[in-house]
Amino acid sequence: MTNLRTRDIVALGFMTFALFIGAGNIIFPPIVAQQAGEHVWLAAFGFLITAVGLPVITIVALSRVEGSIQLLSSPLGKAASIMLTVVCYLAVGPLFATPRTATVSYEIGFSSYFGDSSSSLLTYSIIYFALVTIISLYPNKILDTVGYFLSPLKILGLAILGLSAFFIPAGQIQPAINNYVTSPVSEGIVNGYLTMDTLGALVFGIVIVKAINSRGVTDKKLVTKYAVIASIISGIGLTLVYVSLFKLGMGSHELAPNAANGAVILHAYVQHAFGNMGAYFLSAMIFIACMVTAIGLTCACAEYFSELTKIPYKAFVFILVGFSLIISNLGLTKLIAVSVPVLSAIYPPAIVVILLSFCNKFWNKPSQVITPVTAVALIFGIFDGLKVAGFELPALLQNLPLNEQSLAWFIPSLIVLVIATVIDKVRK
Repeated sequence: MTNLRTRDIVALGFMTFALFIGAGNIIFPPIVAQQAGEHVWLAAFGFLITAVGLPVITIVALSRVEGSIQLLSSPLGKAASIMLTVVCYLAVGPLFATPRTATVSYEIGFSSYFGDSSSSLLTYSIIYFALVTIISLYPNKILDTVGYFLSPLKILGLAILGLSAFFIPAGQIQPAINNYVTSPVSEGIVNGYLTMDTLGALVFGIVIVKAINSRGVTDKKLVTKYAVIASIISGIGLTLVYVSLFKLGMGSHELAPNAANGAVILHAYVQHAFGNMGAYFLSAMIFIACMVTAIGLTCACAEYFSELTKIPYKAFVFILVGFSLIISNLGLTKLIAVSVPVLSAIYPPAIVVILLSFCNKFWNKPSQVITPVTAVALIFGIFDGLKVAGFELPALLQNLPLNEQSLAWFIPSLIVLVIATVIDKVRK
């Protein structure tokens, strides 16, 4: 039986952490902190639930089923399971998350040098995705390229930025605005969605399991053990990064008043803290951070779609990178505006499937409990997505508990879970 060396376990933990820390993880906490003002730590608490707690739980759940979303969601039935898996992979792959890594890294790190023209973004994204392609074509080397080389660079940059947030504060905390005035925790929870970490965890599960397998570990219990250790290391790292980024954004109103997004705040802060050299440091750090995430997402998506369609893995790398290249040229603000409604609809059923996967042994027929609860979560998730997109919903839906917090799916799903569990126990 092969065991991982301590250095490999640490590298695996660093790799898992580095896979998560991409575009959304860096740009969302500062803007949440600026808008939450004096309620920043309440908002941060909600944010950490969906941006750290759920991803760690997801990796643990996936490690028990060989890293496969399809196996995790198998109680839904084959067709529904494949549909959920494909939607998750597309959302965190070529449709939203992968393109966003290129757009964010350009907007934060390079737009000040090359301008905001579409031709500059196109040139940059071609070079960026060429590098992503080269590394993604060799997935068995990902623990070496990402775990031992890119991840330490990424962590070093984040550590410097995080420490500077505490030792070189930006300014005074301002009053809370928008929904952060009345419901900072639930607003933080919803903004934690936008990091896409839970959906990312669903996709990265297979990358982490393959990385463990690449070192000769095949025993299922050991694979689960190492994946759990890696997820805990990454969870601690994510928490430290988020806390420092919230601290950075708290006093940013003087540097970047009414900022449109977190990228603007970050750029203003490094100029304040490090002067012109700060801009070069930020460019390099964001480039590496986003590159690592893009590589992980591309490897995972290509691996899944290759197994599903039997088309070669390397062919899918080129297909997925091509789609990401095209979509990344929409620009950051448009990309976020389109992704928010879709993520609001996808997250509820994904969360239900992840959490209920731990309870399979509790029911006589898990599929007859998990399927109706997931269906209800999806229906109300779609309503949340339509609301976020600006559509006017009927008064009945608008008056549902937690509707204002975009969590209207939670109570109906809980009610159906209780009913389905009672029926399962009565029928035996």
